[in-house]
Amino acid sequence: MRISSSIKAVVVSTIGFAALSLPGLAAPPTTFDLADETAGAEPKSFVPVVGFWRVADDNGKKVLVVDGRQWKEGQSSAGIADKARTLYGERYAEFLDRVQAYAYFPYVVAPNVQSFTDGEITVRFQGLSGRIDQGAGILFNLKQNGDYLTIRANCLENNLVLWKFENGKRSSVHWVRNTPTATHQWHDLKVRITGTKVEGYLDGKLYLEHTLAQPVSGRIGLWSKADSHMYFSDYTVTAAN
Repeated sequence: MRISSSIKAVVVSTIGFAALSLPGLAAPPTTFDLADETAGAEPKSFVPVVGFWRVADDNGKKVLVVDGRQWKEGQSSAGIADKARTLYGERYAEFLDRVQAYAYFPYVVAPNVQSFTDGEITVRFQGLSGRIDQGAGILFNLKQNGDYLTIRANCLENNLVLWKFENGKRSSVHWVRNTPTATHQWHDLKVRITGTKVEGYLDGKLYLEHTLAQPVSGRIGLWSKADSHMYFSDYTVTAAN
């Protein structure tokens, strides 16, 4: 989705939304959920690229789950070639080549948001299990070559980290410790982006501030790691241009 700088708009979407459209006028906030999706099936609102992602029922509410109990190192999502083509059309090959390099890190992509720049992305998450990791992250700045950024919390480590994935390698950009993130409890994670400035919030508290070398632009989604078994809910995108 490209939002012209001449359009003053706020768009809000959550897990389960079908599309974002701006017909030349400011669009009203739009909120969707997973109520119409099928428990046990892959999500329709997101494209699973790496890992096992399914819709689940949590006490009567549909949530998105990444099930790291089935994770195997180097394994991308089923039907990855078709999914890469869904995201990038006939120019999917470069993206597909890079996916295997990141197969340690499960993630899904919101197919109808082609380019997110300024605004906020929020999600609620709960760690269920995972001996290596219990990571929940917001993925953004995903490029066609597979490079991306993510801010993630971790229920085992109690830290908040801005990671950079570039040329098949991961490196930390900014690391904040002592961010309480208990397992088996719901938490709120938020990323706010203004130009090159990135802010990371956990449970309503600002923990992380960082200035990037270049402004953000690219696809967005959700991220996890290794054997993490996590619930995600209320994924919200607020793009303000």
